[in-house]
Amino acid sequence: MLVNSREAAFVYAISAAGVAYSVTRACSRGELTDCSCDNRVRTRHPNNWQWGGCSEDIHFGEKFSREWSDSGEEPVKEGVLHGPKGLAGQLMRKHDSEAGRRAVRSRMQRVCKCHGMSGSCSVRVCWRKLPAFRVAGAALAALHEGAALVRLAQRGGRRPARLRPARPDLKRPNKTDLVYLEDSPDYCEKNITLGIPGTRGRICNRTSLGLDGCRLLCCGRGYQTRVRDVTEKCNCRFVWCCHVKCELCRHKREEHVCN
Repeated sequence: MLVNSREAAFVYAISAAGVAYSVTRACSRGELTDCSCDNRVRTRHPNNWQWGGCSEDIHFGEKFSREWSDSGEEPVKEGVLHGPKGLAGQLMRKHDSEAGRRAVRSRMQRVCKCHGMSGSCSVRVCWRKLPAFRVAGAALAALHEGAALVRLAQRGGRRPARLRPARPDLKRPNKTDLVYLEDSPDYCEKNITLGIPGTRGRICNRTSLGLDGCRLLCCGRGYQTRVRDVTEKCNCRFVWCCHVKCELCRHKREEHVCN
């Protein structure tokens, strides 16, 4: 990432969360040889239920994700504090990656199954299960909106530098918050240096009020409507055996393009 913006914070977090999630799920499915189920939760609980089944080992997934994140880190050169390869950016990446992993772990679910005569449910066996990934993703998207602007604070001596709120009146972010160092660039205009394509020429939805809507996507520049001929497959049918045969149909399609 060339800019340590709130969007970069989200990318770091969702990437680390995705790795932790995928590895944890692969462990419980027996797809990896170095891990399986989480045997840490095996103590009996007083409320007529006990741990059993295959609890998904989020601890192994987090460990793998942490090693994966750290493996891509280049050593910070002495005296380089800011910029894409500076100490501040490295601390930001570590913080946001850890927040992403915590977003998955904190949303682990307890799933239970009843055991007993005639469905009496005298004993419940429970295990921990990953949430749907979109649940963690939605939580990180909300954290992206409320991400905290921070700066590098050097404390002198042998004490390590830390990230602190950019203004003294702001609350110090906790380990589950996302943090960023720089304001977001203008994504409306093309910027080759930052790899931003801009939105000129983008196809938009005239009736949508969402992110794909012309009002938002075109950044207030307006849009043009054009009609073009389109050839698509149509009237498809299955032919025994075994392929699908389609006709080619031509029709006109109205498109709206950002100025």
